[in-house]
Amino acid sequence: MLTFEDVKRSEAVNTYITCADESLRALGYTEHSFAHVTRTAEDAGYILQALGYPEREVELAKISGYLHDIGNLVNRENHSHTGAVMAFQILERLGMTPSEIATVTTAIGNHDEGTGVPVNSVSAALILADKSDVRRTRVRNTEIAGFDIHDRVNYSVKKSALKINEEHTLIKLKLTVDTKYGSVMDYFEIFLGRMIMCRKAAERLGLEFKLIVNEQQLI
Repeated sequence: MLTFEDVKRSEAVNTYITCADESLRALGYTEHSFAHVTRTAEDAGYILQALGYPEREVELAKISGYLHDIGNLVNRENHSHTGAVMAFQILERLGMTPSEIATVTTAIGNHDEGTGVPVNSVSAALILADKSDVRRTRVRNTEIAGFDIHDRVNYSVKKSALKINEEHTLIKLKLTVDTKYGSVMDYFEIFLGRMIMCRKAAERLGLEFKLIVNEQQLI
């Protein structure tokens, strides 16, 4: 049975992640390399594990998180769709069963806010994990004066945490934001679509989504 650790050890997978991130670097995008995909994988797994989903489903969420951005190797546009096709071929070669390949590719193909829908538990967990990864260390521009709005927003986030409450009724994205670099309005300008998607993903898992910025609830 193919595991998350097996996928992480795949030379092909890691080459595609590296090269996809190099393309995004050239385009001026924030970091989408191993730090991002590993955090996404771990958070997606945490969500389903905390909610008591089967261990195998937790593993599939982690695999989906690790592979979700490889489509950027082809092009940023429609990267969720091309990434799903790439993941299909990779996982088939690695020996994953058709039913599990279907789950992972569905999640990857639905993770982007342009066209994605949380159609199952794994896709919902992937959406929440991916869209909540906002942090200063994703910014690659070293000149603050040259920051665009995405750089400002990410750089302003000093701390972020995604947590499910003990009653399993809420999932909270808590951000500590330094408003010297980016305002809360800046955050909403570029992330409102993502937060709406997170709300829908949370609902798919039977949760209510809350966004907390500097201890103030905004959603």
